Amino acid sequence: MSELAFVLASASPSRRRLLEQAGVRPVALVSGVDEESIEAAMAHRSVPDVTLALARAKAEAVAAGPDVPTGALVLGCDSIFEIDGVRLGKPPSAAEALRRWQLMRGRAGHLHSGHWLIDTASGSAVGETVTTTVHMVDAPDAEIEAYIGTGEPLKVAGGFTLDDLGAPFVAGIEGDPGNVIGVSLPAVRRLARELGHSWPDVVGWSLR
Repeated sequence: MSELAFVLASASPSRRRLLEQAGVRPVALVSGVDEESIEAAMAHRSVPDVTLALARAKAEAVAAGPDVPTGALVLGCDSIFEIDGVRLGKPPSAAEALRRWQLMRGRAGHLHSGHWLIDTASGSAVGETVTTTVHMVDAPDAEIEAYIGTGEPLKVAGGFTLDDLGAPFVAGIEGDPGNVIGVSLPAVRRLARELGHSWPDVVGWSLR
C-alpha cells in the first residue's frame, strides 16, 4: 500500500518534523493567509474558535493552489497561547516577548491548536481544536532575556517551545505534548478517519 499524498499548509519546521517522526511524509506549502485580518474579525470569539478559523483558512488557501498533488490530504494548523483570557501569538518584538514572559512565568496557560483537514479527492473537510495546559517555570529576568536573545521566542506562539530551546522553561503539561509543538497527532488521526482514511492509509503501512 502506498500512502496518500499529504500536504502541510504551514512553514513550521516543528510541525513538519512531528509528522515525519510519526511516519507521515508531508509536502509543506505556505498559505500566505492574512492571519491578522482574520484575528481582528474574530476579536470577540473564543481562542479555540479563532485557531480553528485560521487553520481552516490556511488549509483552504493551499488546497486551492496549483501545487497540491491530486487526491492529497491538506492539513492546516494554527496555535495560540492563552493566559488569563489574553491571546499570545508570536511576540512582535523582544520587548514584548519579555513582557509576556514576565506575565507567564510561574503560572499556567492554555495552548490551543486548530486543525483543519481537507480531502481534495472528495472535497470533504473536518476540523477540531485541541487544548493543552502548560505550566511555566518561574524563571528570572536574566534567563528570560538570554532566551529571548536566541531569537526563538519571536518565531512561535506564546514565545516558547516544548521541543527546542524553550523546553527547560516548561515545568509540565496536562494533555497532548504534540499539540504544544503544533500538531496533535491523535487529532490528525481522528480527522483522517472521519474522512474515511485509516492511519495506515495516511502513512502507507501494510495491512494484513
